[in-house]
Amino acid sequence: MIESVSIWRRFDYILFAATLVLVAFGILMIASATQDAIDDDIIRRVPDQRNFAIIGFFVVIIMAAIDYRLLGSLSPWLYAGIVALLAITFAFGVEGAGGARRWLNIGIRIQPSEIGKIILIITLSQYIAERYLELGKLSTVFRTMAHIALPAALILFQPDLGTTLVFLFIWAVIIWSAGLRLRHIALFLLTLMVALPIIYPLMRPYQRARIETFINPDLDPDGAYNINQARISIGSGGILGKGYGVGPQNTGRFLRVRHTDFIFSVIAHEFGMVGGLAVMAMFVLVLARILKGAREASDPLGSMICYGVAAMIFFQTTVSIGMNLNLMPVTGLTLPFVSSGGTSLLFTMAGIGLVESVIVRRRRIII
Repeated sequence: MIESVSIWRRFDYILFAATLVLVAFGILMIASATQDAIDDDIIRRVPDQRNFAIIGFFVVIIMAAIDYRLLGSLSPWLYAGIVALLAITFAFGVEGAGGARRWLNIGIRIQPSEIGKIILIITLSQYIAERYLELGKLSTVFRTMAHIALPAALILFQPDLGTTLVFLFIWAVIIWSAGLRLRHIALFLLTLMVALPIIYPLMRPYQRARIETFINPDLDPDGAYNINQARISIGSGGILGKGYGVGPQNTGRFLRVRHTDFIFSVIAHEFGMVGGLAVMAMFVLVLARILKGAREASDPLGSMICYGVAAMIFFQTTVSIGMNLNLMPVTGLTLPFVSSGGTSLLFTMAGIGLVESVIVRRRRIII
């Protein structure tokens, strides 16, 4: 028979605690990276991140209390809503660096593409769950691609290639977890290899420059400056680091955008290899608990939602740390929970709440 217990007894407090540790540590690191700032926007980063973290705490609880299957049933409305929001952003969004329209100003600045990640996970999981027995058909796989094509295109045209890649990775992991056939995987890999030479010339000049600088830093010394400073910061941190708030690469402002894209370099600089590995270990713990939730989910929808959230966190973490280590091109993706960014933090925590919703409703059978 099925055990009947309060959902809060099944709440994954280890996952919740690990998330809060990363969020709290992120606020401390943003405070270190923005100390002595004179720009109003930079000065507000710490209080803004703290406020979003407090809201995010309650969002996790609220999302856990809401049955994820109810959210799945609202998929058509959620999908239409995020497409409309992304379209409004594309047309009327606030321009940022390089003329990109990625934000809406509604009294506070929000980034709808961050909301879109969670909406995509819910709607794509529901879409596939309804067609779970039809995944052997190539036509079904193409329909799942069409599901993400419109929101992904609106984000790509902002332009935001990094988040577009997150969308594609989420799609790949969710459909793989649902049982994508090996022959279909081979077909898509072949298609990707053929498409890359076509896509590359269509990319924005600054996007191509990032890839070319990654391959050969001598082509653009100014573009390679921050990459080199990040490597210096990480290398000079040694085993135990320079100490919180006193790292010369940080306090001397040699490292640009150190509170967002390159915050991992600040961590490694001030806390050394030990600190960097500890942060990685915390992410491994978070991902392990999410994957455990996926394995124990009571239905395919819940399992795919967990895999989708894990894919989002894994991809952004890997790319963010990879570009700090000069193992990947700079994409602008931030380190989940840790980097400065209110909308990103809030909806990544919403993703944790969504996973908790699946976990607390997992099925336990007593023999």
